[in-house]
Amino acid sequence: MLLFRPFLFSIRNRFFRGSRISLRTAAVLGFGAVLFVALYLISLRTISYFHSQSELGIILSLKIFQMAWMIMFAMLIFSSMVSAVSSLYLSSDNEILCSAPVKEEQLFRMRFVTSFLYTSWMMVIFSLPIFGAYGTVFAAGWFYHLLVLLAVLSTALTASGIGLGATILLVRLFPAKQTKDIAVYLSLLFGILLYLVIRLLKPEDLADPEKFPDFVDYLSNLQTPGSALLPPSWANLLLGGYLQDQTVDWLAAGLLLLTPLILFWVGEWLMKKFFFDGFSKAQESFGGSRTFGGKDYRPSPLLRIFHKEAKLFLRDSAEWSQLFLVGALIVVYLYNFKALPLDRSPMPTEYLANLIAFANIGLAGFLATSLAARFVYPSIGAEGMAFAAIRSSPLPLPKYLLCKYLFYCIPFTLVILFLIIASNALLQITGPMWWVSIGVSLVITWSALALALGFGAMYADFKIESRTAAQGSFGMMLFMFVSLAMELLMLVIGFSGNYRLLRFWLRGGQIDSLALLLSIGTLVLIALIGGLASYFCLKKGLSSLEQ
Repeated sequence: MLLFRPFLFSIRNRFFRGSRISLRTAAVLGFGAVLFVALYLISLRTISYFHSQSELGIILSLKIFQMAWMIMFAMLIFSSMVSAVSSLYLSSDNEILCSAPVKEEQLFRMRFVTSFLYTSWMMVIFSLPIFGAYGTVFAAGWFYHLLVLLAVLSTALTASGIGLGATILLVRLFPAKQTKDIAVYLSLLFGILLYLVIRLLKPEDLADPEKFPDFVDYLSNLQTPGSALLPPSWANLLLGGYLQDQTVDWLAAGLLLLTPLILFWVGEWLMKKFFFDGFSKAQESFGGSRTFGGKDYRPSPLLRIFHKEAKLFLRDSAEWSQLFLVGALIVVYLYNFKALPLDRSPMPTEYLANLIAFANIGLAGFLATSLAARFVYPSIGAEGMAFAAIRSSPLPLPKYLLCKYLFYCIPFTLVILFLIIASNALLQITGPMWWVSIGVSLVITWSALALALGFGAMYADFKIESRTAAQGSFGMMLFMFVSLAMELLMLVIGFSGNYRLLRFWLRGGQIDSLALLLSIGTLVLIALIGGLASYFCLKKGLSSLEQ
């Protein structure tokens, strides 16, 4: 337990400073509870709709249930492999632990639990309302919810065991830094390929039996089981069987219980046998040389910060390799608009296209917030001890934050503009909605960037093990909650202020002067809200950095 005390103390000091729950911690927990309930209600409504469509709807809902388990398991394995290299071999406290009288298996136990909590807590917590909604719709009773908790925890622990074991074997063959790159590349490429294949197979066709030659082919496509050798298939067998006939598949339950224990023991053995050689390799440098002098290089502070940020980004393969995933997201994002069956809607196509275009503002804003959480929020804490050089340089902190903001603002703006313009072209949007979507999306994006930078400065941790560890911090959760709440407020105001303008345009192709003034005023109000929120967060972040 001594090895766990730093982790437990950091959690306590982060959320329960002074041995009591602070107001901000209570607010975050309350917001998380609201999000938990919202996920449950949305899942309940969706599953109830499928369940009400006779036997075919029940089969389809169970197919979605199976796919959810497979996706969750794949995501957990990728996340575990990427974070395991940093936690096992590249963590900053390894030198202290390896020089102390600590056995390899004891170190593995500590790393296993902490890595599991860092990589799986969000997936575990927010998958419970989704799977729990199935129990309510199928009237499975309270015992089903205990089985869900068992299956979710067992699947997450199995993924962590596989990720850590595979990492130890890879580091036995390659240096730790190269192994981290390999894990990142393989997991990203495999995940991207799986993501694209699933999307291009058009799973939405499963909701339309007319797409198949006959009904038997349709049912065979729906009822194709997953591989019985994978843990998510065991979870699906256990819970799916209980949902349908209230019986427990004891073989699946036994596999779910025993597999994490076996993987844990195997991981301990691998750690004891191979850890020291891998840790020794992790200390080796890659060599290289550099000749200084000969040039009078005096760029502006803006170019210096741009140069530094670009080098840090390109040197960290875990960062720039995620651009492949972002590219795949953009491809599927735009493909979804192309695949929309607008011509089959009972609503006029032009009305529906404009409604989807406005909803697309929220999707683009959510994407910008997610990318800001991944790249912008940890950027100040990632400076590490080198922040002392920035703090002691003749560069004022406000200018430093401005340069860092501009560095991320340029690519984020280009990505969001490309998404909005391309999706508007696929939806054949013309008129006011074209400009409204661009204006509101840019304000949301710029505000999300400023909030990420501000919260990243307020809660900067210059001794954090990796950027991945920052994803579960208190500041990150607070940023996500505040940013999403602000985006929702902007969307409500934007819809209310532009409804009159869009209605006049769709009915007669004309623009009412009063509606135009109201629309401009709405955009100004949204910009004012984003500007004030950004100013307040950046000012608080600047004050924290100065202190």
